[in-house]
Amino acid sequence: MRIYADTSVFGGYFDPEFAVPTRRLFEMFERGEARLVLSTITIEELATAPTHVRELPDTLPPQHIEKIGRPPEAAALAALYLQESVMRPSMAVDALHIATAVVARVDMLVSWNFRDFVNPQKIRGYNAVNLRLGYPAIDIRSPLKVMPHGN
Repeated sequence: MRIYADTSVFGGYFDPEFAVPTRRLFEMFERGEARLVLSTITIEELATAPTHVRELPDTLPPQHIEKIGRPPEAAALAALYLQESVMRPSMAVDALHIATAVVARVDMLVSWNFRDFVNPQKIRGYNAVNLRLGYPAIDIRSPLKVMPHGN
C-alpha cells in the first residue's frame, strides 16, 4: 500500500494527542507493510520544522520510502479545487498536497488536518473534480483509521 503523508503526520508523531496512532503508522512503514510516499512539498514544509520532526523520514528504511516530485498536472488540479471552492484560497499548498497524491495515484493520503483533508464533504468535492477529469478517487484518512479496526 502506497500512503502519502502530509506534514501534519510528521508533527503528530511527537504530539501526545496523536502519537500512538501516528507511531503505529510509522511502524507499518518501518516493517514494509506500507510504503511512505514523500513529496517534494512535504520535504519543503518539513525544512522549517524542528529538527526531530524534520529528520523523522530519515529514520525509515529508504526502500520503504517513495520520493515524488511536483508533477505539473498537480498544480492544475489543485487550482481547480480552489476555483471550485472545494478549498479556501489560503489553502493552496494543501490543495497541492491532495492533487499531488491524486496524480501519483497513491492508495491513501493520511493527515491529521480534519478541517481541510479528513473531512467527508471536502473529500466528496475533491473526488467529484478528480473523477470528472479522469483521475481516481482519493481515500483520505487520519492515521487512526489506517490501522485495521482503528487499533
